[in-house]
Amino acid sequence: MIGWGDVYKVVVAMVPLYVALVLGYGSIKWWRIFTPEQGEAINRLVCYFTLPLFTFEFTAHIDPFKMNYLFIGADAIAKVIIVTILALWAKCCSKGSYCWSITSFSLSTLTNSLVVGVPLLQAMYGSMAVDLVVQASVIQAIVWLTILLFVLETRRSGNDLYANNNNNNDNNDNNTAALAFGDKTSKDLEESAKKDDEDRPSFCSLMKTVGLKLAMNPNSYACILGITWAFLANRFHFQMPSIMEGSILIMSRAGIGTAMFSMGLFMAMQKKLIACGPSLTVFGMALRFFAGPLTMAIGSVAVGLHGDVLRVAIIQAALPQSITSFIYAKEYGLHADVLSTAVIFGMIVSLPVLIGYYAVLEFVH
Repeated sequence: MIGWGDVYKVVVAMVPLYVALVLGYGSIKWWRIFTPEQGEAINRLVCYFTLPLFTFEFTAHIDPFKMNYLFIGADAIAKVIIVTILALWAKCCSKGSYCWSITSFSLSTLTNSLVVGVPLLQAMYGSMAVDLVVQASVIQAIVWLTILLFVLETRRSGNDLYANNNNNNDNNDNNTAALAFGDKTSKDLEESAKKDDEDRPSFCSLMKTVGLKLAMNPNSYACILGITWAFLANRFHFQMPSIMEGSILIMSRAGIGTAMFSMGLFMAMQKKLIACGPSLTVFGMALRFFAGPLTMAIGSVAVGLHGDVLRVAIIQAALPQSITSFIYAKEYGLHADVLSTAVIFGMIVSLPVLIGYYAVLEFVH
């Protein structure tokens, strides 16, 4: 049973994040220490240095031979369900959008397991729950954040390649001029549309560009290197050299703090405190606290989880929004306002929501 002391431990873990957030917000809004351009540079520092090292550090210290593969399978099923629904919505619905599908996937599936999940689930179910939460974090970093990074890079690279075609710019200019003078025929419009399709980059050229960019992005391989080290270290029973450990820790310890600081900078540059508006905020909270746990419950039942493992699986799927998802959204220019709101308000409302799940799941056997 959760006591006030356990709630206090969770609050202790969360308050420092908001301190970093307020410092970032005040740095632009009140004290004018940073300019918006400098804020962009800080976000890139977080994206390409502190977060990859943080990911490597916690991934490298797990024991992959002791993972609960049924739990991981349930998590995979839950995420595949969400991906399938979002893909069908984007393709078949008139209001569907691939861009919003990407953001909805982040909102539904990517959680802040380590900061909030570890102390809270330790209080609820003990060390077994902590092990499962860490495993979920590692799989999220290795598989789902890597896939998200690939999709975001593909989207940006495709737009860049299309925008950089001189043929395309000339074609658009000619279309505009012709329309202005009223001499554009139906045949011309069809030829123009065909020309636009031809100007789009081929799949091979797009994948080559994406591959080169991801090869230069440390987020692509930080988790892979981390899990590789974890396999070797646990198989052959050796430890990371202290000089290597220290070199990683000096930056990785700043990962979450600088990410929250960057979010504060972003908030300060928005016109409203709730950057995305109340309707999108409610939408994000619904995906975070209901869609994720619902699909995780389906996946858990499908693989036969039961007892406390089932309860932990559902509750960890309702943890607050991943901070990394905001950093990626900011870097790639896709609904960063929605993700920042989901992180900030998600952590505020998560405690009563998660305790509510805990109380309800006590009746599940």
